[in-house]
Amino acid sequence: MAVRLDDMDRKILAELQADAEQSLDEIARKVGSSKTPVWNRIRRMKEAGVITRQTAILDPEALGLEACFFVLIRTSEHEAEWQRKFLKALRERPEVLEAHRLAGDIDYILKVRVKNARAYDTFYQALISEVRIYNVTALLSMEEIKATTMLPL
Repeated sequence: MAVRLDDMDRKILAELQADAEQSLDEIARKVGSSKTPVWNRIRRMKEAGVITRQTAILDPEALGLEACFFVLIRTSEHEAEWQRKFLKALRERPEVLEAHRLAGDIDYILKVRVKNARAYDTFYQALISEVRIYNVTALLSMEEIKATTMLPL
């Protein structure tokens, strides 16, 4: 269920999304408030689960992870035990940045970040050795046009 947020909360969230390293004084100045009310609002939004964590965003290419694959998975298995094993395998693979269960012809889509095509093949071989998958299609991203962690407020 959505949490009630006012305009000030949204301004604070926009500032945190843009740069969570800003000081409370900087955020307060930018949103037209003072430090204590901003701190209280941030604390309240953390307690309500609106702010789940603060983290650093790394450049994958600077770390040698130059290949981004979108992996489309179709399965003929829909039993609870298969799904448990599949989800466990995904959670244990650091290469999997995102995993979504879909409606339609494709059951799952994964966003996988690896060094190169050979590293993707290693990932793929490990995954299919752990769980039976009916069909896998891997799409290599040629260019990242837009990527953001900022939610529209």
